[in-house]
Amino acid sequence: MTVVVDSAVDATLLRALTPTVIGILGRRGADFAAAEDAVQEALVEAVRVWPHDPPRDPQGWLVTVAWRRFLDAVRADSSRRRRELVLDQEPAPGPAEVVDDTLRLYFLCAHPSLSPASAVALTLRAVGGLTTRQIAQAYLVPEATMAQRISRAKRTVTGVRFDRPGDVGTVLRVLYLVFNEGYSGDVDLAAEAIRLTRQLAAMTDHEEVAGLLALMLLHHARRPARTRPDGSLVPLAEQDRSRWDTRQIAEGVEVLQAALARDRLGEFQAQAAVAALHADARTAAETDWVQIVEWYDELVRLTGSPVVRLNRAVAVGEADGPRAGLAALAQVDPSVPRHTAVAAYLHERDGDRETAARLYAEAARSAPNLPERDHLTRQAARLNADVRASHRPAGQEPQVGTHAGGDDPPSS
Repeated sequence: MTVVVDSAVDATLLRALTPTVIGILGRRGADFAAAEDAVQEALVEAVRVWPHDPPRDPQGWLVTVAWRRFLDAVRADSSRRRRELVLDQEPAPGPAEVVDDTLRLYFLCAHPSLSPASAVALTLRAVGGLTTRQIAQAYLVPEATMAQRISRAKRTVTGVRFDRPGDVGTVLRVLYLVFNEGYSGDVDLAAEAIRLTRQLAAMTDHEEVAGLLALMLLHHARRPARTRPDGSLVPLAEQDRSRWDTRQIAEGVEVLQAALARDRLGEFQAQAAVAALHADARTAAETDWVQIVEWYDELVRLTGSPVVRLNRAVAVGEADGPRAGLAALAQVDPSVPRHTAVAAYLHERDGDRETAARLYAEAARSAPNLPERDHLTRQAARLNADVRASHRPAGQEPQVGTHAGGDDPPSS
């Protein structure tokens, strides 16, 4: 189903009300899949009606219309006995009860039986209030494909009851996946992930929720400087730091400090601390790499993640020199994504341009996206041109000059 929001309808309000209305229908007897379908139909009706006849109580209006749509579905699909039972449960007209079921929906959408892709899609649909079309556009897949994915996810969690606390860590991983998808189409998934994480932080007193929010804010603050007008990547050391969003940085640091003060360190807090150190440096040369290595040591202790070890090797190379970085990299599984790109960067820092050029070209062939592939290809071309120039007889002028990129880690 596609919901096209009219400019006269507050799309943000609709998205904010969606999880609450789903939760209300659930408490009245609708299972998750039926409630979510009914709410989507109510949203379509809101887009049609509200510009001409705005309701005094938007939430109550959505609950009433969604409940009627649910009853229509029950009448069509259920026996007389079931139909009569549900009809008897219809509440009297009046204001909707004020109970926020959003947190319950977070845990439902992050159910361990769902794949990460399905959990993300269901979270964006049920908690984020995005349409199937918007989610499909963001993931660059056909709408029918995304509809099938969401339908399978809803069937999986239908009937699941939450009579004990869910796993906050799973919810946070789903939100982080949403954030890392970036943006495309008319939905900015990074901004949507920040919105949802703010919402979760307001509902639960958990230091890792605050840590994730801080991490997102600090990373998102650098977004305006990350790409050139042609879409090519700008390494961290080359970014125009005057374009960083200082308001988001200040908020991220404040949220992080409050979380760290509780002395219950977690993965997202430690990652945010690394991001805060980058944000605190006025220039790349002033980055406190020694302290960043210490935070990566904490992350290794907390997670044992090979990706963390890879990023730590980059930081060690900056703090203690490229030879030390290569020694740290030797302890990381070569199959870890971007391992070859990091090796190329460290070899270049160590002065081995031929090896670095070969590794950059190899890394480009397995790059996860086009901008990163182009960046690595340019790095290889730049170094190959330098190597050719160094082998050219004295006095011979180069025919082609190439220079791109800088000396930042490709993973920055």
